[in-house]
Amino acid sequence: MGNSSSLHLQQEDVQAIQDETGFTPQQIERLYSRFSSLDKAGKSHLTREDFLRIPELAINPLGDRIVHAFFYESKNGEEDKVDFKDFVRVLAHFRPIKKNQEKNKLNTRMEKLHFAFRMYDIDGDDKISKEELLAVLTMMVGQNICPEQLLSIAERTIIEADTDRDNLISFEEFAKVLERTDVEQKMSIRFLS
Repeated sequence: MGNSSSLHLQQEDVQAIQDETGFTPQQIERLYSRFSSLDKAGKSHLTREDFLRIPELAINPLGDRIVHAFFYESKNGEEDKVDFKDFVRVLAHFRPIKKNQEKNKLNTRMEKLHFAFRMYDIDGDDKISKEELLAVLTMMVGQNICPEQLLSIAERTIIEADTDRDNLISFEEFAKVLERTDVEQKMSIRFLS
């Protein structure tokens, strides 16, 4: 056990995943183990229901948006299924970036920003409206802030970020607002150390 053949992945598949994501073969093996444990039916793909059985996602206020991201990023052409390669591609966005480490295309600052932007862009039109911002804020803080305060925060955010005054936040405006934020570290999970 422990070698890539035990994964039901060919060595060339492991190498291709490593090249695309930056994960080591050992990390890929551990991710495959986690993927397999979620794939209770052994169908080689995960559904939304499979993801929603993950306790951390079930209690996360943005769990539904996070699950949506796995399906949005899916390259297998099926909106309701995520295969192992899609699963690993999404997780690669959260790989910590170490100094002097070669970055892969999924783990750059811009890719992390695009991923975060999609959390807010609920309708997928490449713009964040006040209503979308309000919906995500409501998911995040729920009953802790009254609706009037949430609306005020959403309106103020739109005013501050919307440089072209179309009452929407584009990706460029979103990135500009976050230019001084350490997105590389804030969007990193040390889940495979």
